[in-house]
Amino acid sequence: MKFSANLGFLWADRPLPDAIHAAHAAGFDAVECHWPYDTPAADVRAALDATGLPMLGLNTSRGDVAAGENGLAALPDRVADARAAIDQAIAYADVVDAGAIHVMCGFASGAQAHATFVDNLRHACAATSRKILIEPLNRHDAPGYFLQTTDQARALITEVGAPNLKLMFDCYHVGRTEGDILTRLDDLHDLIGHIQFASVPDRGAPDHGELDYATIFAHLAAWPAPLGAEYKPGGDTDATLGWLSTARG
Repeated sequence: MKFSANLGFLWADRPLPDAIHAAHAAGFDAVECHWPYDTPAADVRAALDATGLPMLGLNTSRGDVAAGENGLAALPDRVADARAAIDQAIAYADVVDAGAIHVMCGFASGAQAHATFVDNLRHACAATSRKILIEPLNRHDAPGYFLQTTDQARALITEVGAPNLKLMFDCYHVGRTEGDILTRLDDLHDLIGHIQFASVPDRGAPDHGELDYATIFAHLAAWPAPLGAEYKPGGDTDATLGWLSTARG
């Protein structure tokens, strides 16, 4: 079984190229990130080349974070900005050869937000052959986020109808909102483009909490790609990695 370090949370106190080297030293098979745009893409590419780690994915910009934005793609009055964020993510992904782009929809609701998100996803899917991911966020951490459930994500993927649009299945978010992780993984298997994990409910390392990750990892033993460790270490990342050697057996 292979694992990816999400550098939005792990080694987040280090510059992104240094975090890539730390992930390699810790034995991860890949990396992924949230918003790498303050780091020159060439510097990230150099760190990836030096370590041999692939970059699995990155997120589109959240927008005006100070104003409380958390994505733009479902905001009817921010279409131009959403398209610019998508294009920015594709350009960065092209340099670092990121496998996927997570298009963040933001805080919105209603039919107009739905139509806007569909149009922006079609734009993203047509603009690149890379995977485009959408991710439901749980209502406890992100109240008001447009995409909240895997059923809603399935309907959107069906409506958009693009072969490169996939679901980001985050066991943490699904665990907080829907539960029944193994059944949901099986039911959505063909739509899933990436899987992430963290403990429930505190979003810490996967060695405690409500979800039995020994069972979940065993269930995913045949998954062909690295699973994304997207948890909050609450301190020194290296001190939280006991689960990694355990999961590898």
